[in-house]
Amino acid sequence: MKTFDTLFSELTEKLASGDPESHTVQRVGDGVHSIGKKIVEEAAEVWMAAEHEGRQAAAEEISQLLYHLQTLMLALDLDLKDVYRYL
Repeated sequence: MKTFDTLFSELTEKLASGDPESHTVQRVGDGVHSIGKKIVEEAAEVWMAAEHEGRQAAAEEISQLLYHLQTLMLALDLDLKDVYRYL
């Protein structure tokens, strides 16, 4: 099972590989504006799943939101410690 930290490590490695077929490389390459729009979309899906679809659907949507938040972190060259400092 992945954790927030292991996902971030995996995505960091994917980005470092520069593989043009990687969804993560593509997403980060699209830039902050594109990632931000996706975060807003995913956040709405989290809310709708929580309101109308139940725990399992909400958990799945939350996992997708976390992925997109981490791609934004990578696009901004933020590390986990940069975020954890504010928790």
